[in-house]
Amino acid sequence: MNIRSKLDFLKERLPENVKIVAVSKFHSAGCITEAYQAGLRIFGESRTQELIAKRKVLPDDIEWHFIGPLQTNKVKYIAPFVHTIQSVDSLKLLQEIDKQAAKQSRIIQILLEIRIGKEENKHGFIPKECKMMLANENIIDNYPNVRITGLMGIATFTENSEQIQKEFRALHAFFMDLKSSFFEDRTYFTELSMGMTGDYEIAINEGSTMVRIGSFIFGDRI
Repeated sequence: MNIRSKLDFLKERLPENVKIVAVSKFHSAGCITEAYQAGLRIFGESRTQELIAKRKVLPDDIEWHFIGPLQTNKVKYIAPFVHTIQSVDSLKLLQEIDKQAAKQSRIIQILLEIRIGKEENKHGFIPKECKMMLANENIIDNYPNVRITGLMGIATFTENSEQIQKEFRALHAFFMDLKSSFFEDRTYFTELSMGMTGDYEIAINEGSTMVRIGSFIFGDRI
């Protein structure tokens, strides 16, 4: 199957409200162009230098999402154009995004990354810490150049589908908790980014609105 056929396959199986973020890291601009020509517009990258280089040679209407760990000193390089940063895992990073977005007279959409996987190297807020930050910092009013549009989470890398389901279900419940507690009047708090090539079907069943698909679309990374 070529990239267009793979995207058609996915689109037939995804509900209309679920967006595909094509994880294009380590794949060429040519591969991204092929997906773009097949109608895809949202692409996810996790290295700032790679993202900047690709952005220079690809269409301006691509919606770039940053999906990997992001150092605060790298935010300034992507702030002029990035659409969404999905991997916000600290107050310090959120503050820097707001600062750099203000310099560009932009509002950058962000997702708060919540740690749901069991591996020690997983990033993200612990749910209790996240709620405490939202309660104490009054982030929605104090940081006007970021817009928290939802949550992101990465399940444990395991073949145990029941465990994956449990983690996604917990993240969806936490999303609904935050929505009622902090974002009830904010119509933009709608995104739940969870699910990748190996577990996106479970994620969709548990309420995902955004799946991050890489290897299925583009093949193995170079």
